[in-house]
This record gives sequence, C-alpha cells and structure tokens, in this order.
Amino acid sequence: MTDAPARTDALPRSAPRDQGVDARGVAALLDALEAAPGIEPHSLMVLRHGHVVAEGWWHPYAADGVQLLYSLSKSFTSTALGFAVAEGLVSLDDTVLSHFPDLDADVVDPRSRAMLVRHVAAMASGHLTETHERALETDPADLVRGFLLTPPDREPGTVFAYNQPCTYTVAAIVAARSGESLTQYLRPRLLDPLGIGPVAWQRDSSGREIGYSGLHATTDAIARLGQLYLQGGVWDGIRLLSQEWVDDATRSHVDNAVANTAADWRQGYGFQFWRSQHGYRGDGAYGQFCLVLPEQDAVVAITAATTDMGSVLEAVYAHLLPALGGRASDGGRASSGGQGSDGGQESGDGRPGTDRTDPEAADRDLAERLARLALPPLPGDGEPPSAAERWDGLTAGSPDGPVAEVTLARGDDGWELTVRGRRDGTDAGADAAADPDAATDPHAVTVPLPRPGSGTGSGAGTGAGAAAGGWLVADAHRADGTAVPVAVTGGWTGRGTLLVDVVFRETPHRLRLEIAAPDEAAGSAGGAVGARWLTEPLGAPALGALRAPWR
Repeated sequence: MTDAPARTDALPRSAPRDQGVDARGVAALLDALEAAPGIEPHSLMVLRHGHVVAEGWWHPYAADGVQLLYSLSKSFTSTALGFAVAEGLVSLDDTVLSHFPDLDADVVDPRSRAMLVRHVAAMASGHLTETHERALETDPADLVRGFLLTPPDREPGTVFAYNQPCTYTVAAIVAARSGESLTQYLRPRLLDPLGIGPVAWQRDSSGREIGYSGLHATTDAIARLGQLYLQGGVWDGIRLLSQEWVDDATRSHVDNAVANTAADWRQGYGFQFWRSQHGYRGDGAYGQFCLVLPEQDAVVAITAATTDMGSVLEAVYAHLLPALGGRASDGGRASSGGQGSDGGQESGDGRPGTDRTDPEAADRDLAERLARLALPPLPGDGEPPSAAERWDGLTAGSPDGPVAEVTLARGDDGWELTVRGRRDGTDAGADAAADPDAATDPHAVTVPLPRPGSGTGSGAGTGAGAAAGGWLVADAHRADGTAVPVAVTGGWTGRGTLLVDVVFRETPHRLRLEIAAPDEAAGSAGGAVGARWLTEPLGAPALGALRAPWR
C-alpha cells in the first residue's frame, strides 16, 4: 500500500531565460553526464527562483516513478528531527540514552552515556569508523542497543565518522517520541504541505523505518525538499521549519577533512547534510543528489547510477553554475549574479550563462532534448536465429556471481526469463528488511523479454508489444505473483547467445545477463549464464526486494 493518495499540485514551470538561466549550460551538463563512461544519468531537475527551468528523465525512468534514494534518505530523517525539536518532543541536548530508558542498565560506557542527540545528528558519536556491522553483531534484533553497546573511541562531538547507526538512532528517537513511523510523522508536516505524493521507506526486522537509507521517492520530491531548505523553511508563505533549524542543519558541525579525500566530502557535515564546494546537499549512493545553491537561488535534483559521484558534482559546477548568471525577468526573484532583467547581459567574468545570441531558440532546443532523453538500448532480435526449441525450457546455471540460475520459456505473450538470485547467506537479512511480509521465495523473478519487431534505435517502446532493440517497460513477478517494476532491453545477438539488461526501475540498478544455449556439437548438456551488476545493490538484497516496499 502507498502511504497517501497521489498529489497533483505541480511546481511552477518557466522557460530558462525567464529565470536568468542559459539553456546552453544545461545542455552542456547533459552532454557531460551522457559522455562520461562511468555515469548513467536517470533524471535531472533544475529549479531557479522557485521555478522548474529544466527537467528530464532518461527512458525507461519516468517522472512519476519513485527511486531508492539510499543515503539521501538521511536528509528527510534530519527534517523529521527538525519538526520534533520544534514541537518539543526532542532536544538536541538530550542524551541519546534518555530516549531509551529500557537500555539504561545495559549501557555503562561513559562516552555512550554522554552521547547527545546533536552528536548523532552530526555523525559525531565519537566513533572513528562505521559501526553498523559491529552493532548488528552485538544485537541483531536492536540496532540502537548494539550501537550504544559499541563504545566510542573519542569524546562524542569531537570527531566525524560516517556512521549509519547514528541516523538510525535519530529515526528511532523521532518514532519513539511521536508514536509514529517516520513516514507517518512526515506526511502532515512535510510531505503533504510540499505536495509530495506517495513515498515508501524500508523497514528492518524490528519494524522500524531505517532512516539512514531505504526511502523511495520521486525526483520531484527531492527537488521540493531542496527548495524548502533554500527558502529557509517556508513553503507557500507558511513557515514549516524554523530558520534556526535550516541554518543549523546545513552548517558544518564537525571537521571531516581528514575522514574523506574527495573535495565535496571534506567541506564539513551538518545534521545529515553535506557541505559542498558550492552550497550544501543531501546525497545517496550511486548518484542521488539534492544540491542546494543559495548564492544562485537554485536547486538541482539528480538520480543516477554511478560510482563516481564526485564527477557528477564537478559537471554541475563546470557547466550549470556558469549558466546561472543574470536575474529573473518580471515576476521572478532576483539573484545575486549577473546583470539585466532579461538575462541578456554578459556576466562579470565573461562565462556563458548570460551572453546569448538566441536564448529563445536555446530554450526550445533544450526542451526538445529533455523530452527525448533515453538510455541506449541493447541490440538484439526478439527470436533466436535458429533452433528455437533449444531455448524453450532452457535452464542455465552459473557457479558464481549474483545469479545462480536462469530458466527461459516461451509463453502465450512471448519469451519469459526466470532469474534466480544466489542464496549466499548475505542477503537474507537485507531482504527481510526490504520486504518483511514476503510469504514465498523472493530470490526469483520472472521477467518478460522484448518481442520481435523493428525497434532498433533509441528504444522508447513500452508495453507488451515493445520491440526487440528497444526498451520493454513492464513488471517482473515474484513467485507469490507480486510485481517488481523493471525495464528490459536486449535479445539474441547470434546463434547461441542471449544478451539482456534488466533495469529495476525503482532503484538505480541494472543487471546484465549473457546466456548461452547448450553446444550440441561439443556435447554440452546445459546452458551457461554470466551475470553482473552495473551498479551492485548495497546490502545484497534478494532480486524480488528491488522495489518500493509498499508493494
């Protein structure tokens, strides 16, 4: 079930030039993201002066689809804490232990007992390294207890360590004091006022929403959160968060220069927000970003699949920042950069962003490009080139990798591929957290394959009849019949080889499968499958858990 009815109130839209944005800079950012070999962009939204000036989703990702935000979830958890502080449910100067009185007798380490809410909010618990595994080993049933029984190495508040149990503990405090889950608590305070539609948050085996990761939300929701902070906690003229909280959450509380090497990860850390070379941000694994740029009065929301997150930010700085010169035309709020009411003057440093020969044409070109964004599909045919009977019913195994076995079958609606994830003992807990109510094996999913047709180009095909050579946007199904949203591309590339990519659309993840049929001439009795993640899901979840947990 979803947590709320779908919302329809849209953010205001504007042509880039009307908000002092050079569309060519946005196009250059698209060029950079698409050209980078290690970056697969999934969505982009740019807001300037409170208006959406650019937005696009790379098919098969779509505007109405939620995405696993990974650690960008932390910024939503921080916001919940901000509301709890304002309502007097929590004080930043409370000891953490005071919110878990049942643990008082167990926790004897003086540093653990002295740890304050502000310390865990700022990743300054006093631990020098991540404690997640140690805390779970100490108490697999209660991460807060395991965390508090892991003695800090230094005095709380003195050192930074990126530490998932810190955020989990913040989430647990808010839930305990409010009597609601994070999602329930945020719905009337944040999500509804901002016009954010349904979201879903992963729970662990204790039933808690985990806080440090696991939130599934749209790119639009990311952008709205950033805009709320940019506006100092005010939305539609109504104050939701105090200015004091916004300032406190987004300033640096502890030096993290030693703990990280990449420039944007050593600018300081707030309350579940990173300080950036420009502005501040929430971010999540594999390229999920909410970048707030106060000097430019702008917000940038990005979802992607990459292990090179620093290059995404550098591309924004190199191409988008120069495009944010000038100021809005009539009706927009003025920015501090550039000159001229129509954004047509040259900026002070002569960079592109305000020197336009035809800004109207640039806006049109950008809008057309954003509307046709798509990830390149794999080539392939919808039918085997010969001997289809060798493929129908084929089972192919793999001795290693994320997939243990695949089975191919021809049904009434075309070919289907059942993929069975490997049971290596590492994913049971993660799957239980992602989908605790699964009644049957979640490790296997049955995926439809693109059908025969003429699609060989950009591959924007959807539905049951989508052609090979394009993208089939559909649902895979678990053994219990429940849906896992996917997109599939690929087909038979030659005799004996089936190459398929499966995108799990509510996550950043793509699984590549290469399947070979038995070689009769060589006397082979069974097929073989090679499988690899283009970005590997964190926590080794079961394949059937790669979806929003409301399903």
